[in-house]
Amino acid sequence: MAKQAQDRVLSGMRPTGRLHLGHYHGVLTNWLKLQEEHDCYFFVADWHALTTHYEAPQTLAPNVWEMVIDWLAAGVDPEKATLFVQSAVPAHAELHLLLSMVTPLGWLERVPSFKDQQTKLNDKDLATYGFLGYPLLQSADILMYRAQHVPVGEDQVPHVELTREVARRFNHMFGKGKSVERQINDALTKMGKKAAKTYKRMRQDYIENGNEAGKAGALELLAAQQNITDIEKQLLQGHIEGKGRIILPEPAALLTKAAKMPGLDGQKMSKSYGNTIALRDEPARVEKALRSMPTDPARVRRDDPGDPEKCPVWDLHKVYTDSKTHEWVQQECPRAGIGCIDCKQPLIDKVLAEQAVIRERAEPYENNPALLKSVMAAGNAKAQQAANETLASVREAVGTVYVYN
Repeated sequence: MAKQAQDRVLSGMRPTGRLHLGHYHGVLTNWLKLQEEHDCYFFVADWHALTTHYEAPQTLAPNVWEMVIDWLAAGVDPEKATLFVQSAVPAHAELHLLLSMVTPLGWLERVPSFKDQQTKLNDKDLATYGFLGYPLLQSADILMYRAQHVPVGEDQVPHVELTREVARRFNHMFGKGKSVERQINDALTKMGKKAAKTYKRMRQDYIENGNEAGKAGALELLAAQQNITDIEKQLLQGHIEGKGRIILPEPAALLTKAAKMPGLDGQKMSKSYGNTIALRDEPARVEKALRSMPTDPARVRRDDPGDPEKCPVWDLHKVYTDSKTHEWVQQECPRAGIGCIDCKQPLIDKVLAEQAVIRERAEPYENNPALLKSVMAAGNAKAQQAANETLASVREAVGTVYVYN
């Protein structure tokens, strides 16, 4: 069954180079599930990277390619999802510009991450328009592809709410007028007389009688139409409630479980802490790093009893090993029945086995950069096509469509 644009998911990542196991278990495993069920667009947010790291442009291209290899190595499938680079679709910049014309300045200043990032990145000069405007660029990313779902953690929900407000304001300002009436009539004509008549009857039943069944029936009818575009469907969806044209549909946050992947020191795995294991790390380096991980401070000698809950290694066991191994650790560690090296070995085996599959998937792209670039070129082209459809609708709405001959 083909995935429909009405069930589209949009998600992106800033290119910071090679990804680590925290990225894999926190984001990529979720992407693998989503690509099986939704029409997914996953993009490299390279312009977003420049909002905070504009002083190091020489790192951008290497970081982009390393990150994309990790996506593919993790199992993100370009046959199931559209992978593209943000800057390869210039339409993002135009939509961002047009949205900025009607977005109040206060909306951007109140985004929680605006002041939070200024505090965390106080070593950088973030008194730039790019940094202030990045939440709106994020909104443009989402609205460009008419995404229905945006997978985020709770801390990112305000960004989706901003996007909904921007879409609502844009639709209110530009979604009505004679041109919209003409577009509605054109879309109904394309549906055919029988379907158009049924749509009008159901819409009238909803508007005049408040019959929710009429609204539901009209929406179901539109979803099944093959003769009209997604943009025309959204136009007729808005017409049901008399809202005018829905030029930019409002997205919904798709809350994802916050995964705190423990690092080698027990803190959250993060490059800034220097406690990561990269997805494609060499096995010898991984084994050495895991063997030297700190454990329960009370276990100074082999025969000292320990407490798994006070041991960073135990947090990794919860991610990687099975219940039988958990029972073994919980039983033997407190009575010093096993040493720390014994405890770490099943974990090492699991991590190495996971990474072996990842490195195998990565090899064709590492050895053949042209293959990697062809994958992204195809995704860029598909994303550009979808973006052009949205931008044509937006340009018409704001009046920047002219005839020169």
